Amino acid sequence: MEVVFLGTGAGVPAKERNVTSIALQLLDERRASWLFDCGEATQHQILYTNIKPGKLEKIFISHLHGDHIFGLPGLLGSRSFQGGESLLTVYGPKGIKAFIETSLIVSTTHIRYPLEVVEIEEGVIFEDEQFCVMAKELEHGIQSFGYRIVEKDLPGTLLIDKLSKEGIKPGPIYQKIKEGQTVILEDGRRLNGEEYIGPPKKGRIVTILGDTRYVKESIELAKNADLLVHEATFSSNEADLAYDYFHSTTAQAAEVAKLAGVKNLILTHISSRYQGEDSQMLLKEAQQVFQHTYMAKDFLRFDIKHTV
Repeated sequence: MEVVFLGTGAGVPAKERNVTSIALQLLDERRASWLFDCGEATQHQILYTNIKPGKLEKIFISHLHGDHIFGLPGLLGSRSFQGGESLLTVYGPKGIKAFIETSLIVSTTHIRYPLEVVEIEEGVIFEDEQFCVMAKELEHGIQSFGYRIVEKDLPGTLLIDKLSKEGIKPGPIYQKIKEGQTVILEDGRRLNGEEYIGPPKKGRIVTILGDTRYVKESIELAKNADLLVHEATFSSNEADLAYDYFHSTTAQAAEVAKLAGVKNLILTHISSRYQGEDSQMLLKEAQQVFQHTYMAKDFLRFDIKHTV
């Protein structure tokens, strides 16, 4: 599981930062990629990564401001020519369906793969045997959602050393033991498979928030997350300006991380007013509140490991 930042700026593209888009690479988990927001030129940013549009399984849109959706029609159209044949599902606020349909119709863009658009409300918006995705509404002037991605606990690993001591060699029997079955050996011994499997691996949690003021819903979505991605459009001394524009400061993002008990915080959606060394100033502001804070930049990759 890896997060790749494709765009980390706010409002308009800047030389150092493109507008918002974040990929969650789930190649080991489900051989797929998920995308969170799709600002202008996202498909161009993808060209500089190992992300394959044909592997995109889901796109989650936080809100309908242009810097979060203007790259979507182009990406959807191009996916047809980049090996995309599988179902692609787009989740987002009310209005996302009309935006996509109108863009494709007016531009006479023909999609060659099944496309599903789901207009969401608060609550669980997706769940299968591997993952559960929850959405909560934040505070941004227009409807804006934050997403909590929860990986379900994984089965424990097979205790091969313990099996070797029992004189059991690798083979089809290992699969039965791994499934927790009771196995009868040729010498008549009965093995309870559950005794040869390690403890379950705790699933990982990633929280990716849309644009928002400082609100309690952010803390709820981020509770005990392995990684929180939070906007930090303004510096800590511009809290009034952040409030007026329905955004957050560096210190507010860090406070959310601290109260939620997350392991790591990455700041993104940085205003173009902060160039060069100013980014380090923003980072230091947040680290004074929450030490394990990092500053996103375009093409930053962050590996989310299982807790040992």
